[in-house]
Amino acid sequence: MQEEQLITGLRARDRQTVDYLYEKYSKALFAVISRVIKDRDIAEEVFHDAFVKIIRKIDSYDESKGRLYTWMANVCRNAAIDKTRSKEFSKSQKTNTIDNYVYGLEGSSNTLDLVDGIGVKELMGSLNEEQRFVVECIYFKGYTHSEISEEYEIPLGTVKSRIRAAINMLKKNINRI
Repeated sequence: MQEEQLITGLRARDRQTVDYLYEKYSKALFAVISRVIKDRDIAEEVFHDAFVKIIRKIDSYDESKGRLYTWMANVCRNAAIDKTRSKEFSKSQKTNTIDNYVYGLEGSSNTLDLVDGIGVKELMGSLNEEQRFVVECIYFKGYTHSEISEEYEIPLGTVKSRIRAAINMLKKNINRI
């Protein structure tokens, strides 16, 4: 099905088009959410809500601003980030240790394995544990500097210093891959 047909079908609320959309894009869109939310149950809940939002808000999609998949991926990513910023999610995550976050990224998701194909994992290995932690929180989980500071009780200046040092280290080592 061509993208134009897909958009037209979604706007017409055609059931077969919705089924096609789910079959064709659900895995990729779920992966977008899973990069941000590691808990599979919560990620599935967010995916369901985001998918419904995509169907209901298809009229707000503007073809001149980008491809349909990009728009859908942004809807899913934003839904996942919104979930991580919710008080409910924040409370549930406070029982996890820092190790769960740091090592959970590699264990519960294939994201880093996919990213490793371009050498990012090797680059991340060049960072110390503190730098790697803040980079993973910001770039893979969607946290802001302030949220990391509040959530993990790290002074905001320290978070920023670790990010700056990590970026400098990544720049320094980027030519090695």
